[in-house]
Amino acid sequence: MSDSRRPMRHILITGATGAIGGALAVDWAAAGVTLHLHGRNRPALEALAGQCRARGAATVLHSPSLTDHDELRRWITALDEEVTLDIAVAAAGVNTHSQHENGEQWNQVKELMELNFGAPIALTNCLAERMKQRGRGQIVLMSSLAGYFGLPVTPAYSASKAGIKAYGEAMRGWLAPHGVKLNVVMPGYVSSKMCHEMPGPKPMLWTPARASRRIRRGLERNQARISFPFPLNFGCWWLAVLPAAISQWIVGLAGYNGDHS
Repeated sequence: MSDSRRPMRHILITGATGAIGGALAVDWAAAGVTLHLHGRNRPALEALAGQCRARGAATVLHSPSLTDHDELRRWITALDEEVTLDIAVAAAGVNTHSQHENGEQWNQVKELMELNFGAPIALTNCLAERMKQRGRGQIVLMSSLAGYFGLPVTPAYSASKAGIKAYGEAMRGWLAPHGVKLNVVMPGYVSSKMCHEMPGPKPMLWTPARASRRIRRGLERNQARISFPFPLNFGCWWLAVLPAAISQWIVGLAGYNGDHS
């Protein structure tokens, strides 16, 4: 069987206990698939693994630090040497938001950047060369529609997702000639604890299951950018295109002006 038709065997998901990561794990769970599930919440991770095993998948649980990027790279290298990863999904992430007139707290911003921005880049940097050498593999980076235009209520989160979008687009171009796929996922609002804790309205809220179906369909088609839902995606895209003053006015009008009073 040619590499292009090689069955999927080993899938890594960081942040598997999150809404999207967990939904993807359950959807991918099937006989002949080994899911490498990473998460910090061990009881939740074990519960997710149970669901996946019930659908026929084998599961391996992991909990190394993602913010210690040297440790992350050592773990990824050892794992890929052991099993040869077919797909790696960098779904781990956190959010922070402006708190009244004080803005974001620096310790939270630092943690967010290390996890949302540094960890996916460290993972990609480690796996890209290995996948490039064998001429196959797929890396999935989780950005956000907030990556199109920064929201005043979540400056650091918006910045991290904009950075991942740009990095993923660049790496896709570098890897494509070598048979390696890289896809950037840009979700809108997906129901989760993190989503509901974010200030501001949550238009066109999707369930994790619906988001997972859309992501998997995009990955199967090797879409460069998997962004949804369409109306919100289209509107956010325009925020990046319009003059900044107009976009800022629209964002404030929509309720994302950072005023929590």
